[in-house]
Amino acid sequence: MSVEAARACLQGVDRSRVGWVALASTTLPFADRSNAGVVSAALGLREQCAMQDFAASRRGATGALIAALDRSDVTDDALVIGADRRLTRPGSSQEAAYGHAAAALLVGRGAGTIAERVAHATVAGDFVDQYRASGEDYDYALEERWVRDEGQLRFLPQAIRLALERAGAAADRIAHVVAPTPARSSQAIARAAGLPERSVAADRFDACGDTGTPHPLLLLADCLERALPGELVLVTGFGQGADALLLRATDAVRSHRKDGVAAAFDGGISEPEYLRFLSHCGVVQMDWGKRAERDARTAHTVAWRRHRDIVGFVGGRCRRCDTVQYPRTRACVNPECRAFDTQDEQPLADTGGSVKTWTEDWLAYTRDPPLVYGNVAFDGGGNVFTEFTDTRPGDLAVGTRVRFVFRVKDIDAARGFHRYFWKATVTH
Repeated sequence: MSVEAARACLQGVDRSRVGWVALASTTLPFADRSNAGVVSAALGLREQCAMQDFAASRRGATGALIAALDRSDVTDDALVIGADRRLTRPGSSQEAAYGHAAAALLVGRGAGTIAERVAHATVAGDFVDQYRASGEDYDYALEERWVRDEGQLRFLPQAIRLALERAGAAADRIAHVVAPTPARSSQAIARAAGLPERSVAADRFDACGDTGTPHPLLLLADCLERALPGELVLVTGFGQGADALLLRATDAVRSHRKDGVAAAFDGGISEPEYLRFLSHCGVVQMDWGKRAERDARTAHTVAWRRHRDIVGFVGGRCRRCDTVQYPRTRACVNPECRAFDTQDEQPLADTGGSVKTWTEDWLAYTRDPPLVYGNVAFDGGGNVFTEFTDTRPGDLAVGTRVRFVFRVKDIDAARGFHRYFWKATVTH
């Protein structure tokens, strides 16, 4: 999800300008591996790019955004990503309320800046509204009214008032208020801080649920699609205290695309099978049959040597005959060329294609049966044999347009390692 959000954010952007990547989450896949580094590699960012994980608090995304804005001594851009995939007990209230999501913002300078920071404030406190101990799968949440009255209504108005004081801005001038809380709580917070209730942004829980860490960034992106030049946007984060960032929309916000968040909400694929959903979340133990009894160990030496090809999905283009191929090899695959050592890197992740062949395999092991695989012809030449994802039986045909997405390729349960790769999915 983080890679997909970042790709949407970086459309039309020179990625060589990105010099810092922050990934905020309470559900990072690895405790001892740079999760931001995985995202950076998948995006094909330069090796000199700094990477940082922000973990252990749902306030991590706003904290990462503040850290990115504080990078005043650098000229490159910062990519801030929030993502969470929180597990829930089957049948719990959290199962009905939680959503899995990621959101990304690019922090930089120049004529294309659509919003600028006016001021920010942070109020910290070890207030426990919910928690998840190390090694546990599920959150433990306290009583909602107590959390609202003693936590949200104390910390958030305090941080808001402090940010407004630092900016010298009147509360009634705020046009948009982003709070990662239910709408009724957000309106109570606005009243407590002296903000106009009409300025409170919709919580969007109806569209995506409570997404946790990324929710402030998601709502901010939604607000900036509607903001007018000069309007003040107040973004808040909550979790063991509160963050408040006051932003001002610039003239460039007029040219900002207006359908990114809505398109993400509308472009989903429904999963009507509850058992399949539980299986994807890993909260039920499925019998996958004997075909699943295999060792999924990753050959890390090979994975490192070919990491640009595998994680970055980089193929080759022959300088002599212009043939595109994946994976790269020393010899050109064009039988009329067969030149050696003429392969230049050819990024393929953002290259569309069409289905040449496809197979729905109901016998092979996959956590999302059937296993669908086949050949995809890249636009501009080249071919790859790959898996398809987010498809159901009957979705594919020869010529179907596809794009590529970064997904889990395999899970080595014996060693606790996730391997990632790119898969093809139908272009909507």
